[in-house]
Formats: sequence, C-alpha cells, structure tokens
Amino acid sequence: MANNKVEGSDTQTPALSPEDFFRQLRALRDQLPELQTLPQTVKGNRLGHANPEFVQASLNATSASTPVQTALGRTDEDVRQEIAVADRWSAVAGELRAMLQLVVVANTMRRKRIGLAALQTFNICQNLARDPAHESLVPHVEEMQRLNRFGRKRSRKAQPQPEPEIKAKPQA
Repeated sequence: MANNKVEGSDTQTPALSPEDFFRQLRALRDQLPELQTLPQTVKGNRLGHANPEFVQASLNATSASTPVQTALGRTDEDVRQEIAVADRWSAVAGELRAMLQLVVVANTMRRKRIGLAALQTFNICQNLARDPAHESLVPHVEEMQRLNRFGRKRSRKAQPQPEPEIKAKPQA
C-alpha cells in the first residue's frame, strides 16, 4: 500500500482502498445540499447559462425596485449570495472532473500493467512448454493462444471483387 504525504505536513497518510474511497464519496454525496430536492430531469438547460451581464443587469433592477423584489420573492442580496455559492460549487465541480480524470488514467495504467503481465506470462509459458518437464503448461498455453487478442491479425471479410466490364468491340 502506497503512502501519500499530506500537503504542508511531514506525516504520511495511507492511501485509500477503492472501497474506502467509494464509501467516502457516498458519504460526501449524502451531505450535498439540495441533492434531495433536485428534480428528476432539469429542463430549460439554457437557463443555467445566462449571460453574466444580463444577470448583473437583473440584479441592478431588483435592487432598484421593492415591487420587483416582492414579485420575485427574493432580494438582490439573496440572488448575489446564490451566485457566490454557485461559483464556489463550480470550483468543486472542476476539482471533481480533474479527480475523475486522474482515477481513469491511473486505472488505465493498472490495466496496461495487468495486460503486460499476462503477455509476459504467456511468453514464459510458451517457452517452458517446449520442455517435456513442463508439459503440464501445454493446455494453458493453448487456452491463452485461443484467447489472446494481441498480435493476431483480424480476418477481413471477403469483399466481392467488382466484375470486369465487358467492352463492346467497335463495329467495322
């Protein structure tokens, strides 16, 4: 198990197992505000991409008029606070995307190491199986040959050859 150094600290923290990481993610998800009140589908996707200048102009109008605040059911300060919270959560979303990318890359590297170990095992077994002392490896080698996708050329479907055109002889 690898150790990770905590930023700004001299102590080592043990790396999380995938199961522990998953449990912590679930625990964090359960603590997210507004998660329980989200609709099943979010319609009107364009609303989430309003022009910031338009939003600022609407805030100015809200702050200039009490009847607008009454009709809206919110003050301009309420909306400003929500904007600040949304900006902070955008930073969280960016960090989660970066973390997801790191997890995907790390898992891809693990799978590549596994594939390399499997190919090396296959090559070692092939060489050993040539020796009668290791004939018990022959069925394993045959099974690996059957399942191996590396280095095998894909068979192409026979493509019909175009029939040659018969040219009419010029009449004399």
